Order: sequence, then C-alpha cells, then structure tokens
Amino acid sequence: MAKLREVIFEFRRIGAYMKVSAVDPITYTEVHIMGPVNAIKDVLEGVAVRKLQHLLKKQLGKAPMKAFVV
Repeated sequence: MAKLREVIFEFRRIGAYMKVSAVDPITYTEVHIMGPVNAIKDVLEGVAVRKLQHLLKKQLGKAPMKAFVV
C-alpha cells in the first residue's frame, strides 16, 4: 500500500454517527467514512486511512497524478 506521510482528519458528529473525513494534502484526495459515535478514534482513523490508501492506489493505476504548483 502507498505510504502516506501526512493525513488531515475531520470528525463531525451526526446524531448517533461520527463522520470522518481524511484528506491527502499532496493530491487533495478526500474520503469519508461513517461509524458509531462511541467508536475508538484510532479505529475510525485507521479505517479512513486504509480507504484513502486504496483510492490513491486505484488512481495511480488509471492515470498519472498531477503536480500542483502553488
């Protein structure tokens, strides 16, 4: 799997659920997961990171990644 150096997380409570967003700051790729509000934070982060890694790996196979110049 692709190693991520940095991931930005956002946690938002929606009723009985916790929505976790994970963003790769290099490619601006973003994924979201939902879990129970009482779940352990590290578990939710782990699931989000694995989903983000999977998506990045999938994107690498389809087309070259664009470089962003700021």
